[in-house]
Amino acid sequence: MTDGLRSGQVAAAAGVNLQTLRYYERRGLLEEPHRSLGGHRLYPAEAVTTLRVIKAAQRLGFTLTEVSELLDAARHRHRLGEGAGLQARSREKLADVEAKIADLTVIAESLRAGIAAGCDDLETCAGNPDCPLPFTDLAARS
Repeated sequence: MTDGLRSGQVAAAAGVNLQTLRYYERRGLLEEPHRSLGGHRLYPAEAVTTLRVIKAAQRLGFTLTEVSELLDAARHRHRLGEGAGLQARSREKLADVEAKIADLTVIAESLRAGIAAGCDDLETCAGNPDCPLPFTDLAARS
């Protein structure tokens, strides 16, 4: 009887491939597993949850470095004042996402205006001062 889950079992349960599992282990996102007498990696059941948390945090826009910092903070939460916790990091990430949304909104509006104006050719639009797309500004700078 084994005392843990083998690599393939953990990867399958978490919905990642073996290369991802090993990569996260090398990056320190997952603690190094124990080894069986036969040398197989044996992960605790919590490793599946950790992997799912990592993937969910990535979908929310957190980088692996940020995820690593959050996991470290969670592992050492009894030490007060160490690093920013999830609330602070989430606020920062939300501000970044909202700034990107604002930028993308401007881009979308410019593209809609270009479509409505019938812009068919970049060079023609760049030479037209009435073009709603910012090509005229870009062309003037170069």
